[in-house]
Amino acid sequence: MSGNNVAGEVVDGEQAHAGGTDVRTYEVRTYGCQMNVHDSERLAGLLEGAGYVRSPEGAEEGDADVVVFNTCAVRENADNRLYGNLGRLAPMKTKRPGMQIAVGGCLAQKDRDTITRRAPWVDVVFGTHNIGKLPALLERARVQEEAQVEIAESLEAFPSTLPTRRESAYAAWVSVSVGCNNTCTFCIVPALRGKEKDRRTGDILAEVEALVAEGVSEITLLGQNVNAYGSDIGDREAFSKLLRACGKIEGLERVRFTSPHPRDFTDDVIAAMAETPNVMPQLHMPLQSGSDTVLRAMRRSYRQERFLSIIGKVRAAIPDAAITTDIIVGFPGETEEDFQQTLHTVREARFAQAFTFQYSKRPGTPAAEMDGQIPKDVVQERYMRLVALQEEISWEENKKQVGRVLEVMAAEGEGRKDGATHRLSGRAPDNRLVHFTKPDEEVRPGDVVTVEITYAAPHHLLAEGAARAVRRTRAGDAWERRNAAPAPAPGVLLGLPTIGAPAPQPAPAGGCSAC
Repeated sequence: MSGNNVAGEVVDGEQAHAGGTDVRTYEVRTYGCQMNVHDSERLAGLLEGAGYVRSPEGAEEGDADVVVFNTCAVRENADNRLYGNLGRLAPMKTKRPGMQIAVGGCLAQKDRDTITRRAPWVDVVFGTHNIGKLPALLERARVQEEAQVEIAESLEAFPSTLPTRRESAYAAWVSVSVGCNNTCTFCIVPALRGKEKDRRTGDILAEVEALVAEGVSEITLLGQNVNAYGSDIGDREAFSKLLRACGKIEGLERVRFTSPHPRDFTDDVIAAMAETPNVMPQLHMPLQSGSDTVLRAMRRSYRQERFLSIIGKVRAAIPDAAITTDIIVGFPGETEEDFQQTLHTVREARFAQAFTFQYSKRPGTPAAEMDGQIPKDVVQERYMRLVALQEEISWEENKKQVGRVLEVMAAEGEGRKDGATHRLSGRAPDNRLVHFTKPDEEVRPGDVVTVEITYAAPHHLLAEGAARAVRRTRAGDAWERRNAAPAPAPGVLLGLPTIGAPAPQPAPAGGCSAC
């Protein structure tokens, strides 16, 4: 996917074993986009269903009985990162013969024959299409005492149909499709995730209703190209119908989706967003480049005029919408004039945030073989100019929020300094991060606090006065029940897609949502 969502690493979840009397612990390390994070919560659920338990928080590296790497193949250093981590675990595994290591995800799908050759101490290699097989593969590797490599070429089960262990009691992902039919020249994801396959609408809505019954009040519809939903059945309005159907689910307060493609973003989706009260005024719309020449080379099916037209229509229908994007700098053949067209588009679109990437070659993509690869220093200099411009625009757009009264859904772990500042943090309807003064009454994650914005920074808002109101919610009740129970520790850390600062260090291009 993009920006913070691509560069971030999620480490959580752990567990144990099927078949023995001793409890075995697990750890899931996730790299990459929201789709990988969604897969990882399913891996945690599968393992816990097989009798494993999460490794204690703060445990030393290598303490878990089973370590699962859910990998990403988009970033240039993905291979080195994986093998470096595997190398650190090798001596630990030697000292603990019962320890198992599994590698799954996009890199496993791509390099199925390489992993066990370069890291023969790995016990299981599985792909993006057969994550449901992990517990069985671990048991088979344990019994047979040899590595198990099983890569399915087509999807065996939608991730959302598998057991899950969610971190959040109040927010959840819901997959509407898997795979991608696009052929962007910089992206390897379609080759690894396969062609787009849609879930039945009834199955999606049934899952949403079940989540709401558990106390979830915010869901994010997830797909590699989420607004292409319906392509399997030839219904171009299937996604807008799905949004409207979500609007009829009692108790569902917030609906988001990620990530759409400009090619498939139709007027009926804009109308559904504007007319469905619980669909939030937020849109992540990947631009990639503002140059028509570069967009053509990327095999993106829209041009600058079409992109800005979509932005204009969204703003006309939803004036308060916060629009974010992905941008790649230094694509092969990009000239200074091409880059200026990107800057022009950024100025015109006035994104709330942009997740910016420096292009890097990914083996197996057409772009890696293109002429006109841009020198690193040129890419870096353009990247810094783009970041500086977007930072200025983000701050200006956030300043427009000062004086507004917003309903903020309190969150867990969003404000690292909340303890020192006596604040709480959460998300506004448009997904902007808001830090607010802690009210006298209890506020639980999932509860909604009405505040007035008093200060804006480029990547967050402050509400320094007293809260106007605190609304206790079913989601807050669910959070309270979960934390009161002595039960299993949470699995994979799952946050919603966020609007945040660009990575301080340049990140290479590409993410599942980049298509």
